[in-house]
Amino acid sequence: MSDTTPLQVPAVRPVNAAEITEWHDEADVVVAGYGIAGVSAAIEAARRGADVLVLERTGGWGGAAALAGGFIYLGGGTPLQQALGFEDTPENMATFMLAALGPGADEAKIRDYCDGSVEHYNWLVDNGVPFKEAFWGEPGWEPPHDEGLMYSGGENAAPFNAIATPAPRGHVPQMLHKRTGEKGGGFMLMQPLVETAEKLGVRAEYDIRVQRLVVDDDGRVVGLITKKYGDEFAVRARNGVVLAMGSFAYNNKMIESNAPRLIGRPGAAIEEHDGRAILIAQALGADVAHMDATEVAFFGDPQLMARGILVNGRGQRYVPEDTYPGRIGQMTLFHQENQAYLLIDEAAYEEAMATESSTPFFRTQPKWVCETIEELESEMGLPEKSLQTTVEVYNHHAAKGEDPLFGTKPEWTKPIGTPIAGFDLRNCTAGFTLGGLRTDLDSAVLDIAGEPIPGLFAAGRCTSGVCAGGYASGTSLGDGSFYGRRAGISAATKHAATKHAATGQPATETN
Repeated sequence: MSDTTPLQVPAVRPVNAAEITEWHDEADVVVAGYGIAGVSAAIEAARRGADVLVLERTGGWGGAAALAGGFIYLGGGTPLQQALGFEDTPENMATFMLAALGPGADEAKIRDYCDGSVEHYNWLVDNGVPFKEAFWGEPGWEPPHDEGLMYSGGENAAPFNAIATPAPRGHVPQMLHKRTGEKGGGFMLMQPLVETAEKLGVRAEYDIRVQRLVVDDDGRVVGLITKKYGDEFAVRARNGVVLAMGSFAYNNKMIESNAPRLIGRPGAAIEEHDGRAILIAQALGADVAHMDATEVAFFGDPQLMARGILVNGRGQRYVPEDTYPGRIGQMTLFHQENQAYLLIDEAAYEEAMATESSTPFFRTQPKWVCETIEELESEMGLPEKSLQTTVEVYNHHAAKGEDPLFGTKPEWTKPIGTPIAGFDLRNCTAGFTLGGLRTDLDSAVLDIAGEPIPGLFAAGRCTSGVCAGGYASGTSLGDGSFYGRRAGISAATKHAATKHAATGQPATETN
């Protein structure tokens, strides 16, 4: 007889309210999770007169948002874009997003998001989020200083610069001495919003693990079962529950079942993103969307990549090197078996190293340094003539400032000389999930028949937001805050849950 104990998976099926003998706490609106979606929901619910209680799993507010670089994807002609001389419209923004964030992107949700983007920017500013009127135009993951605007999705790179008029939409809260992963620009997004919530009387309880939903005899969500230090508590929600508990990036079983391309890859998220919100809602009949969709971070320095060429395990180029690094990551992991090498000559390397970088830890030493392309090809173990042919074709066109194969911009398209260095970027990827609960424009969670589940709302990375496969930095914090607001409004207003998702219009105002 085995002496090993099977892993006990916490129950996810909903509890009937008739079984609750004591409600340990209650509020009009109960929000599960105190990241960007949760705080946005709390603010809007409180502004509509609701008593709001936020339940947070960790010991403090912030979630993944407070550790992020802080991009909020906004456009359509925000005051910051206009102040810095960039023209944009909601239609132009939507054209880019539909092209870049698919396939299968939710057109109604994207158009809704783009139409409300300027108002959402103003909402953030009105709630104390600072944006500096300065543009960072260099390649990079994020601005190294406190600049407020940057291209963050490859908008100005091929193929998207020929589909929609390029406009920078990565809005970054002003913050000096950022430490991404410790205290990034996302901290300066979260801090003023939490302070706003506190002033509005929002209550928060920490070290709380949400276990299950509570429903009444009509199937309406009326509360949550939670645990704190092993003790179980029932929390009643008089109006509605908002799930804002993050992705499933750290649930290995869900990764294996839904997003197997991330198996074995580090999670570019936090460990609390265990998919719990998705599981407890699915147990009530909730529908999900795009569960296979993932973003991929690529651990390469954009300043170096833009000045060199990236090749796969066959010595062939496969992506515009001056595009958004997240797109490079997706193209590498999904289409090149995670095989990538960067080639850059000495002059370009020295030029790149003289620039400022927000990711200096990506500036590693090259693995190979050779006098000729032929020698480098041999040292890297690539098929004979493969790399030589790639460089020959690239240099032929680069001498004219052109890149007809991948469309890199002329400013970066220069012939590769010698000596030449090679960087081994195999397996330099990490990822997080983009799929989750299907929601309508009011952030109501939809069941498998497409009907809103009464009393249940969700926002953030536990939902399927504006991204269905592709990604742009800032879309997580962007749609998390945008639809977090909608969730708070809806949860504070009982009638909102009865509106059918197919109407294509939100049932509640966002002003």
